[in-house]
Amino acid sequence: MVSTGLRTLLVGALLALPACSFSEDSLWPSLTGEDPAGAPETAAKPAAQPAPAAAAQSAAAQTTQPALGDGNFQPTGVTPGQATGTFVGKKVIELRAELQRLQGQISQHNSQLQKLRGGLVANSQRYHGTIAAVNARLQVGTTPGNPILVQQFRSAQGDLDRLAQDVASMNGLAGNVGNSSTMSSFLSESAKAAFAVSGAIDEDHRQLAILEDEVNRTDVLIDRLLKEVSNDVRRQTNYVSTERANLNLLSTGIKSGEIYGGSLMNIAMANSGTGMGISAGAPLNTAGRRPLVVIRFDRANVPYQQALYNAVSRVLEKRPDAVFDLVAVAPTSGGQARVALNSNKARRHSENVLRSLIEMGLPPARIAVSAKTAAQARSNEVHLYLR
Repeated sequence: MVSTGLRTLLVGALLALPACSFSEDSLWPSLTGEDPAGAPETAAKPAAQPAPAAAAQSAAAQTTQPALGDGNFQPTGVTPGQATGTFVGKKVIELRAELQRLQGQISQHNSQLQKLRGGLVANSQRYHGTIAAVNARLQVGTTPGNPILVQQFRSAQGDLDRLAQDVASMNGLAGNVGNSSTMSSFLSESAKAAFAVSGAIDEDHRQLAILEDEVNRTDVLIDRLLKEVSNDVRRQTNYVSTERANLNLLSTGIKSGEIYGGSLMNIAMANSGTGMGISAGAPLNTAGRRPLVVIRFDRANVPYQQALYNAVSRVLEKRPDAVFDLVAVAPTSGGQARVALNSNKARRHSENVLRSLIEMGLPPARIAVSAKTAAQARSNEVHLYLR
């Protein structure tokens, strides 16, 4: 690449970006070949960035709110009975009153659930509308730290906080429904036990049979309600967690004035269907390995973030469990004092790149950081290797 920014050796098709480059062939690093720092400069084709609109659509696809349940859980009511004057008859009256109170609680739980669902939908629509406006502005390009986008970002944060509060309230509702389930089980056992009490007349047993059926139907209704609330809580909790990760990356995009996409963590999880719980372990020897990305800091404010995000996200789409080695590289020319100074600068640059990757959603456990010197290097560099 002729630019004075940064360049990388490409094997196969070349994707050139300002001050950074990415090779699809280097998704699977070769164990042979020269370090790109020593490769001769090569004329590059014009930069082939993904279309911003496609990136925005991809981000939007990842942030769709999961469907909420649509069940409406209204008890059928309790059949009235007649007092018989027996001990069992009095027990039936007590159990019937308890069942009525239980069904009243279920009606309250159902009303609260429908209200929370409405709030979740409204807050989610408002949140996604704000995020869409921010992404649309970033898509066409804007100034870094645009105060209008900053304000919209804060508004989206508020909407997401309200979503989290709604999910917390729904989780509390699940606990209350669980208590009602315990009460329902108690009533069912009490109704069965009442059949064995002596001194009952036929009317007592007839009313007990009706009561037992209604308790069983209520118990089934509670089980369905608890299952649906629990599923809503699980899905919406994951959704809010995903959106927080995407908001962190959106904040980085607002700072730089350009659109990225979804969080790297979310990309990996979407392609693996599992979590990201692995450890990077000790960094491997990078000798003979081709870097995925080489960033040359031969001038101030090297714009490497977009190309870095594109490279890592493409890797995670193919290898969701990928681990990376981040290496600070300093040139050896200029004497011992100059080498020490360059090494310190290279480490600081690697720390900035590491911070960028974390802001993009890549967990720190996925990145091993090390440093070295290279005679071929002409400026301070940061290399990113695929483990």
